[in-house]
Amino acid sequence: MPVPSPAIVHLLSTELSFGRFLDEVPLATAVLDRDLNIVWLNRAFETLTGFSRSDAYGIPCRYIVRSRACVEGCPRKNGDITTPVPCESDLINRDRVRLPVKLTLAPLTDAHGNLTGYMETIEDLRAVRSLDSRKSQAFSFEGIIGRSEKMDKIFQTLPILAQSDASILITGETGTGKDVVAEAIHQTSLRAGGPFVKVNCGALPETLLESELFGHAKGAFTGAVESKPGRFRMAHNGTLFLTEVGDLPLALQVKLLTFLDDQVIYPLGGTRPFHANVRVIAATHRNLEQMVAQGTFRQDLLFRLNVARVHLPPLRERKGDIRILLDHFLEIYRTQLGKRLTGFSREALALLTHYRFTGNIRELRNIVEFSVNMATGTTIGVDSLPAYLLEGPPQVPSPDASGPSPVASCDTAPSSGAPRTWASTEREMILAALQTARGKRQEAARTLGWGRSTLWRKMKQYGITA
Repeated sequence: MPVPSPAIVHLLSTELSFGRFLDEVPLATAVLDRDLNIVWLNRAFETLTGFSRSDAYGIPCRYIVRSRACVEGCPRKNGDITTPVPCESDLINRDRVRLPVKLTLAPLTDAHGNLTGYMETIEDLRAVRSLDSRKSQAFSFEGIIGRSEKMDKIFQTLPILAQSDASILITGETGTGKDVVAEAIHQTSLRAGGPFVKVNCGALPETLLESELFGHAKGAFTGAVESKPGRFRMAHNGTLFLTEVGDLPLALQVKLLTFLDDQVIYPLGGTRPFHANVRVIAATHRNLEQMVAQGTFRQDLLFRLNVARVHLPPLRERKGDIRILLDHFLEIYRTQLGKRLTGFSREALALLTHYRFTGNIRELRNIVEFSVNMATGTTIGVDSLPAYLLEGPPQVPSPDASGPSPVASCDTAPSSGAPRTWASTEREMILAALQTARGKRQEAARTLGWGRSTLWRKMKQYGITA
């Protein structure tokens, strides 16, 4: 058995009762000789590892700590160390439980500076990791950010819904993050390894939507020169996300209802069925109950889709979340653009935190992106914000309203005497992007930072033809 150096023996037997003193320290601490054999350890070390002093005396520390750091790279593998070396790793205690820890190995020297041994401390990180986990659950879920009471309830609900195969209906105003929630449910479900296929029911003409959803056989109609699988088949063993399901034509509502009942699809013009193992998540900004009363949406389909419902509150009802979202998107865009911005000025922050955000999170994100681009100093001031924020709160039609915008066509512009609204501003942005792109929708959508289907829907909403 190795004999500890006289310096260490003297250290532990000094009149100061160094050993008793270390027993009162809540941090797990061990004293090692130059060969990293354990000479002494305190009570906290015994409690953490499960090994007593008598068990550990003279044993190489790697057999007591049993850490991944001992295997992957002990701090002393390249020779003696002269300064403390910390690392985050784990250890396996005597009960064979793996614990997250922070290990620090520090040299011990005598009065002449000669190395006499080492001191090793181990910090238990379980409490820290648990706190981080609770913070993560309280403030975010798979990219969804918020700390308001309403969002906290949603964060508690989503993991439960993710573990089932029940159909889910996500409702909420435009821009509240329905797409993000749908993908988060998929990514945390047992289907995460399968495909996540999204279909915008309002972005495709009715004549093409059936083929897009259910596929078609070769020769099913003019131009069908080859068979097409359809989105349901593409989503086999995964999730199909039907956004803007309120725009689904009645004829296709019947086919969707049939699929939800028996999980079988029949391609257009085909006779051979295909059993698709698909979970359906639907989303809409419309009031489906009102549409049922008007006869534009089937009640039985609503019942089948609405097995579980997640309603996303508008941002104006999440006042506590505005600041955290502003900081989140600021960090994203200043990193992308390489700008050294420290935050928003007091005036800009006051304006943004009291703004209604009728476009919800999407509008907030666009405002931050615009402001980061326009900012010239180290902070984002009022002069860097979009001009319409300073012209009074926007007033737009209700998101549940059906039918086109009051704007008639793309060659008309708001009169100079009319109040400027977010709708008119957004319409002007679309027109400017289309003009810059010379009418090419895909290029215009890229300029605006939207998907092509989003641009198509908004052009339809504002009566813009190009």
